[in-house]
Amino acid sequence: MDMLHFEWDPQKDKERRGMKKEYDFSGARKNPYAGKVKQQITINLNQGTIQYFKDLAEETGLPYQTLINLYLTDCADKKRKPEVSWISA
Repeated sequence: MDMLHFEWDPQKDKERRGMKKEYDFSGARKNPYAGKVKQQITINLNQGTIQYFKDLAEETGLPYQTLINLYLTDCADKKRKPEVSWISA
């Protein structure tokens, strides 16, 4: 069986794709979304809640973490507050 042999030269590949050695970013604008970057946190959720969003993810094709974020963002945007009542013993 004959083996195929390929050689790859990263510099030649860059030149072939028209990449420059240096770029001038002096006229570049700041990223307008930089202040809206998500922050990674650790949160404890009930198993049933996680399963609900995982099932919803199957239906929608969106990752369940994205669905949780969308729901919480909607609650925050609309200033929703949970209804909590304490039962006295």
